[in-house]
Amino acid sequence: MFFDRHWETVKGYLASNLAGEITFFVKQIERTPTSQRNNMAIDFEAANEMDVAFEPADSFKPSYATTEFPEFQNRLRAKMTEPYTLRRIGGGELIEIRIKLPAEVLKLKARVKRLESRTTLIFFLWMIGASSVLLFIAVLFLRNQIRPIRSLAEAADNFGRGVDTPGFRPHGATEVRKAARAFVIMRERISRQLRTRTEMLAGISHDLRTPLTRMKLQLAMLGDGEAAKELSDDVQQMEHMIAEYLDFARGEGREEAVRISLTDLLRDVVEDYQRLKSAVKLASAAEVQMDVRVSGFRRMLHNLIDNALRYGKECTVNLSAISNACEITIDDAGTGIPEDKREEVFRPFSRLEASRNIKTGGVGLGLSIARDIVLAHGGSITLGTSPAGGLRVLIRLPL
Repeated sequence: MFFDRHWETVKGYLASNLAGEITFFVKQIERTPTSQRNNMAIDFEAANEMDVAFEPADSFKPSYATTEFPEFQNRLRAKMTEPYTLRRIGGGELIEIRIKLPAEVLKLKARVKRLESRTTLIFFLWMIGASSVLLFIAVLFLRNQIRPIRSLAEAADNFGRGVDTPGFRPHGATEVRKAARAFVIMRERISRQLRTRTEMLAGISHDLRTPLTRMKLQLAMLGDGEAAKELSDDVQQMEHMIAEYLDFARGEGREEAVRISLTDLLRDVVEDYQRLKSAVKLASAAEVQMDVRVSGFRRMLHNLIDNALRYGKECTVNLSAISNACEITIDDAGTGIPEDKREEVFRPFSRLEASRNIKTGGVGLGLSIARDIVLAHGGSITLGTSPAGGLRVLIRLPL
């Protein structure tokens, strides 16, 4: 639409200019004596790039008229009253205009480009070229602005999965650098808090082992009495609690992720239980290769399978591959967990078993540890209902 309007405007200017030049020349010729017309024609040719000739009056032929260049003809008729004819000649490169004067015919030849400007196409191409150059510059600029944002997003994602990004530094636009510096400060604070938590829990657990060791030595000296047996059971429960605390505090530590077959790892864990005559089976296992922190991942699987066996007596494990991810399901045939309690059980030290008996309810850290390990691998863990009516644990990991 813009191009059409521009083209019509340009054609109007060209037609008006040419019609004005011809009309002015015709009026000047009519006022000039015959002896001076040739000199005037020569001057007009030089100034306006048109050929001028005079012919006898009887050479005027109205049949030469054409309907081409309507804009130009409208402007010409509006400016002069003399009869005229117009036609293309010279292979279409020239237009011939014959104007009937009182005593002769004025013949003018002008180039068609005087009415059909070629610069419009050039302008259009120039506009496209300039727009393309500006678009290219804008894309380069945006890429330079997006690159630090992607770097920040990658560093944040790596930090969320427990992967260090030592080469990350704030760069880019002022706002992006400000956000990156805030992320670096936040990362340092979170890392410091995690180290403090780990050191505190590890220190407490270590300090508790010393009196427990003395108690075990004293129990060994008491003999095999009923009181000694009960106290020995309490000591074993405390040792189990301390081991759970250490696992929770240790998390995944500095363990590096390695590329392994997740299928083989899952099969090894299931076979460990089967050797102990536990009711654990691997129903299906797709071939999946991914980066895994082996010790932490194995501990997570043991926690989940132990929970399934504790409450459901039997456990079924599946591994399937979907688009850009894999899913591990662990199903049991127990009583399951009420839907309104499924998020609560992931909190540290949360137990649904009211007796507080470690043998039946555990310490309350198993699912919390499992979720930390899954999140550190960039995945998610959710609880649902198994086909047998018990609990289903669904782990989804990106590939």
